[in-house]
Amino acid sequence: MKKIIVLALLIFTGMAIIANAAPDTNLTPLGPKEQLQQTVEAVLTILRSGSADEEAKKQKISELVRNRFDYQIMSQGVLGRRWRATDANERSEFVDLFTQLLEETYIGRIRTYKGQEVVYSDAKIRKNRAEVDTVVRDNGVDIPITYKLIFRKQKWVVYDVVIENVSLIRNYRSSYNDILRKKGMASLLEQMTEKIKTLKASQGQTQKQVSA
Repeated sequence: MKKIIVLALLIFTGMAIIANAAPDTNLTPLGPKEQLQQTVEAVLTILRSGSADEEAKKQKISELVRNRFDYQIMSQGVLGRRWRATDANERSEFVDLFTQLLEETYIGRIRTYKGQEVVYSDAKIRKNRAEVDTVVRDNGVDIPITYKLIFRKQKWVVYDVVIENVSLIRNYRSSYNDILRKKGMASLLEQMTEKIKTLKASQGQTQKQVSA
């Protein structure tokens, strides 16, 4: 459970159709490392605050993450070749559900943050893509995390997170491919909806216990 909580922190203290042109650095004063770090520090500031309103904290973190993580590109990565074969309504529903699923899975757990340190390496940039290697230090254990970013709409956004050499997007793609192959998109969307309901109910019960 502790590792799950740490991984939740890692993913959300960062959080296709891609242009081929290199970014105009004159239009973005901060590089990918600095933009990612801004989001991380903003999230950590919220976590360190003395506010007892956990739901308000969660909402603020969600807004920060949605501004830095591109859930549409992430969704395209998860569906892979199936993205183009899926109609517009199903694509939209998938993006919405995938966004909710990630947030309900991870953001709700990071209230147990205990002051882990995040160390950043310089960004590796190639045209409009970048990677930022980080290490989260937790009680003497270093956990390597790589954020993959793309320059889109005049800012750097995260489209994948690799934790201890495991890609978040590839992991979900592997899990969903079996469902899609056997039961189709409608069944996957139903299962995602039910999973979100279960997570919300579980977190609501946990919050009641914490408040008691």
